[in-house]
Amino acid sequence: MSYIIPSEFVTKMVDAGESKIYMATRDTLIRGFMAGAILALAAVFAVTIAVQTGVPLLGAVLFPVGFCMLYLMGFDLLTGVFMLTPLAWLDRRPGVTISGILRNWGLVFIGNFAGALTVAFIMAFVFTMGFNTDPGAVGTKIAGIGEARTLGYAKYGFDGWLTIFVRGMLCNWMVSMGVVGAMISTNVSGKVLAMWMPIMLFFFMGFEHSVVNMFLFPSAMMMGGAFSVMDYFIWNEIPTALGNLVGGLAFTGLTLYSTHVRTAPKRTLS
Repeated sequence: MSYIIPSEFVTKMVDAGESKIYMATRDTLIRGFMAGAILALAAVFAVTIAVQTGVPLLGAVLFPVGFCMLYLMGFDLLTGVFMLTPLAWLDRRPGVTISGILRNWGLVFIGNFAGALTVAFIMAFVFTMGFNTDPGAVGTKIAGIGEARTLGYAKYGFDGWLTIFVRGMLCNWMVSMGVVGAMISTNVSGKVLAMWMPIMLFFFMGFEHSVVNMFLFPSAMMMGGAFSVMDYFIWNEIPTALGNLVGGLAFTGLTLYSTHVRTAPKRTLS
């Protein structure tokens, strides 16, 4: 597996965060677009497997194929840059500013959303024969997910909103572990194995991922989901993205950085 020790791969995390802040606008958008599109296809793949086999676990086991593909190709998810880019600022890398971090987040969000929305339209078109028929079992399932994860939360008011936020935190705790997994090995098999485990966990547990939701909810609306664009943003995308930010940074980025880069003084024996 060619395992890299934590003190080395955490430094790679900081380096990666710095490089993303300095990346050209065009490259950031392209990488974000492709990441959103590939993850959207993986979501369709997983839902299709779950519906056709009746075994949701099987869909979760196979969903990480999309995540592995996009990170092996060097594309960027919003959930990943939420965790990586602030580390470069904390490490006081030259020229890294809060405005630069926010710019990167904004560009990756736009790229991810455009990619996911493109696949949402394509798949809705395919499922409905050009919007001329019912969407079938898989399309109906996606529409149902959209309703359950917006209106289903909305009926509980603030507690529902907070539940989405917490699910977003838990999601990016695992997803950011997958991002780190791509850095802890120097060969493909090691990277894939390290990425696969936490991504499978988040998907099966039904945690909320802002980029997956950029596909699920627009496609659900195209295929008959009875909720609005405002329902989607207020009762899912916004609290999910905020939860993703807090969970990835607090549970993965800061914990690894604080104990493997900014370590505490070693104990001395008297």
